[in-house]
Amino acid sequence: MTDVVHPGLLPVPPQRLLPTVTSRAAAVALGMLTVLHLVAQLAEASTWARVTQGCLMPLLAITLWCAAPVPRSRLVRLVLVALGLSWLGDTAPAAFDGDASFLVMVGFFLLAQVAYVVAFWPARRASVARRPVLLLPYAAAAAALVGACAPGAPGPLLAAVVVYGACLVAMAVLATGVHPLAGVGGAVFLVSDAMIALGAFTDWFAPPASGFWVMLTYVAGQALLVAGVLARLRPARQA
Repeated sequence: MTDVVHPGLLPVPPQRLLPTVTSRAAAVALGMLTVLHLVAQLAEASTWARVTQGCLMPLLAITLWCAAPVPRSRLVRLVLVALGLSWLGDTAPAAFDGDASFLVMVGFFLLAQVAYVVAFWPARRASVARRPVLLLPYAAAAAALVGACAPGAPGPLLAAVVVYGACLVAMAVLATGVHPLAGVGGAVFLVSDAMIALGAFTDWFAPPASGFWVMLTYVAGQALLVAGVLARLRPARQA
C-alpha cells in the first residue's frame, strides 16, 4: 500500500520558499533600520536620518512584493505605487530648498494618498464610510486640522492643505474596509501628517523631538497598511 503523505508535511518548493525568506528578511531589515532612523532623529544626526529614511519605503515594498500571492492583485500593485510615491516624498525634497522642498514633499505624498484611495476604493462598502457615527471622528479631525492650519497658510497653500487633507482622510476611511490593521494604519498615518501640517502652519505646535514622533507614526502607519493588505490576502495565499 502506498503511504499517504499529509500535504502539510510536503517540502516547500524552493521557488515558493525564497520569496517568503526574502519578505521576512526585508521586514527585519525594515525594523532595524527604523530603529536606527529614530535614534538619528533623536540625536539630530541629519545625514544619518536622511540616508536611513531613503531606505525605509523600499524595504517595505520588498516585504509586500515578496509576501503577496502571485499573480499580484490590483490592490498590491496600487499599494506598491503608493509606497513608491511615498519614497519620492521622502527623498526628492532634498534636491530643493525652502518652500519648494515642502511643496515637492506635499505633491508626492498627495499622489501617494490618491494611489491608496484608488487601491482601497473597492472595499468602500465595508468601511466606516457606510456608518455615519463611525465616520464622524474622521470628518471632525479633518475640519479641526484645516481650521488650525488656515490662519498660517496663505491662499494657495491653504487650498493645497484642504485638498491633501481630504485625500488623507479618504485614505484613512477607506482603509477601514480593507482590514482592521489597515484601518489602524490609516489613522496613524493621518496623525503623522497632521503633525507635519501643524508644525508647518501653526506657532503653538512644537512638541519636543517632533521629527521622532512624525517618523515613528509615519513608518508605523505605512507598515500597518501593508500588514492589513497582506492579512486581507491571506486566504488567497493559503489557498
